[in-house]
Amino acid sequence: MTRLGYARVSTSDQDTEMQIRKLEAAGCERIYRDHGVSGTKTSRPEGDEVVVWKLDRLGRTTRHLLELLDDFKARNIKFRSLRDGIATDPGSDLGGAMAQAMITIISAFVQLERDQLSERTKAGMAIAASHGRKAGRREVTAAHPNVKRAHVLKKLGLKPADIGKIIGASRATVYRYLAMEPG
Repeated sequence: MTRLGYARVSTSDQDTEMQIRKLEAAGCERIYRDHGVSGTKTSRPEGDEVVVWKLDRLGRTTRHLLELLDDFKARNIKFRSLRDGIATDPGSDLGGAMAQAMITIISAFVQLERDQLSERTKAGMAIAASHGRKAGRREVTAAHPNVKRAHVLKKLGLKPADIGKIIGASRATVYRYLAMEPG
């Protein structure tokens, strides 16, 4: 049986390392990684079993998740979510009718969380606009003090993870800073 892992993060700033460690520990032979990919993307890897760290890594809407799982079932592909403790293999301890019900319930809450986040974001943008401000992340240029400091620390031989701890930024942010020419 080919056990494929699927790790996804929604933005390029996020990291799949923790998901990958868990998928490797679960015995996944190959792991597909999607960086900066929305949970609403429709294509997913194929194999005898697809394993994810958490159900919301596969998709974000109830309908989309259930369609994917129905497609897996039609093609005899098993599915397992490690953190949620559910599987679609009726022969496993985690599978069966109760698992299908739990998948439906969990996916409904995943969609609710996504919809609420969208509502809060839109409300925050409207408030910012009403105060004459632009919503969203401030643009960081090569002249920013943290970008300059990241370059100095890199020249001193520090690793990006250590630089991030010093300047208070994620490792992905440090990599973005180091990709900028210092100003």
